Amino acid sequence: MSIASALQSDVAEAPEHSPSVRPGGAPNQVAVRFKVNGREVVAHVEPRVTLLDYLRETLQLTGTKKGCNEGACGTCTVLVDGHRMNGCLMLAVQCEGREVTTIEGVAADGALHIVQAAFIKHDAFQCGYCTPGQILSAIACIREGHAGDADEVREWMSGNICRCSAYPQITAAVLDAAAQLKG
Repeated sequence: MSIASALQSDVAEAPEHSPSVRPGGAPNQVAVRFKVNGREVVAHVEPRVTLLDYLRETLQLTGTKKGCNEGACGTCTVLVDGHRMNGCLMLAVQCEGREVTTIEGVAADGALHIVQAAFIKHDAFQCGYCTPGQILSAIACIREGHAGDADEVREWMSGNICRCSAYPQITAAVLDAAAQLKG
């Protein structure tokens, strides 16, 4: 199933009030309306479904990775209303009325985001598994004003683990992107 068809199939008639029991669905499902990468979605989910699982399994947005599944590694970092969140710790029902951005939603008009380009320029990845979460965290870190120097970047990016230890390159990429965004 393509991303577009998954989004469209999940964007059925939205109930006037959310959350609610899905019409014709299981009584333990609720409808939650939110945006994913700028597109409105009505998610019909069990209340215990994490945002990470909904993104990966229902919308097929597999750029968001599952790492530790307990909020310790940052691999599943997404932006919720512009703030970084661990998708494994957030329930899909908590997204009611919110804007979720995944790695698939950061490039605009076919051009890489400045942070994505900086990661490539500085070779800020090795295996690449943590890269989507690192990039989303870096975007938020810069937006929050926490990219003044290498020590600050390392502190504010410390929730994202890179098992390959590409930290010097990640720090350089964040500082480079921050400088470009200032200028």
